[in-house]
Amino acid sequence: MSDILVESLSKTYPVAVKEAGLRGTFQHFFKRNYRQIKAVKDVSFQIAPGEVVGFLGANGAGKTTTLKMLTGLIHPSDGRINVAGHVPFQRKAAFLRKITLVMGQKQQLIWDLPAMDSLRINAAVYGISEHTFHQRVGELSEMLTLNGKLTQPVRKLSLGERMKAELLAALLHQPQILFLDEPTIGLDVNAQVSVRNFLQEYNKRYQATVLLTSHYMADITALCPRVLVIHQGELIYDGSLDQLVGRFAPCREVKVELAHAYNPEQLKLYAPVQAWEGQSIRFLVRQENLTQTVGKMLAELDVLDLAVTEPPIEEVIGRVLQGGAIA
Repeated sequence: MSDILVESLSKTYPVAVKEAGLRGTFQHFFKRNYRQIKAVKDVSFQIAPGEVVGFLGANGAGKTTTLKMLTGLIHPSDGRINVAGHVPFQRKAAFLRKITLVMGQKQQLIWDLPAMDSLRINAAVYGISEHTFHQRVGELSEMLTLNGKLTQPVRKLSLGERMKAELLAALLHQPQILFLDEPTIGLDVNAQVSVRNFLQEYNKRYQATVLLTSHYMADITALCPRVLVIHQGELIYDGSLDQLVGRFAPCREVKVELAHAYNPEQLKLYAPVQAWEGQSIRFLVRQENLTQTVGKMLAELDVLDLAVTEPPIEEVIGRVLQGGAIA
């Protein structure tokens, strides 16, 4: 059983083509020519109840278009979608009660009113009783550490507090499925951590299904054991984040702090040098050569400190997106 089922999903947009010059302008005005742009191409995946899945891709890859089709905001050109037992673009009330869409760059709270007033409007829209309203607001505001903030005008809240209030408004009807599009965009590090912790707790408490897009890799690594990667409208990876990292990061970073300076040409014989700052050097070593290379460094160099780490997840995802295909 799946909360989200997508089969051969595609979306094509007609885009008007205009030639340069006055003649082109007149022709464009009276008889337009169009070319077809495929924003999403034959995408298929399933998400089980309670899963938290990351949805990754460069700008323009098709992430937001896919989310809009999953939430029924736009009609697919081809394919089949079933979300929580419903066809999204039919926009039935029962379907809308089961989902929520949070977009980090959009807001639903009324700027000059206290957040609580907007929450009451949401409660009225969803037919939430007064008792349930107070219960849910109390529980969510405690989870989001928003106690005492909801009676202030939204414009007086910090960016992090506003994002938390937006999350509270989006979750007031206790949806079964959360579509989150850049929920931590623009937030400082502390606010990002706070939102991540809340989403983890919400998922555990309510077994909510989450599909998350984010350009902050810390969001993905903290929340998403599984990731979908979309490139130029095509789904190029669906699987474990750890396996993706393992496949596209066959090397490890070896950071070495040396007691004194060495000849750069001598150090390059051990492994490619990625960065150099004083006596601190960062090497990139293939995993199969790691033990031998580290042993040789310790035996032949005057090492004060040595650490082995994986390359940053941003670099790994960058290699995936640059390649555009996964063997």
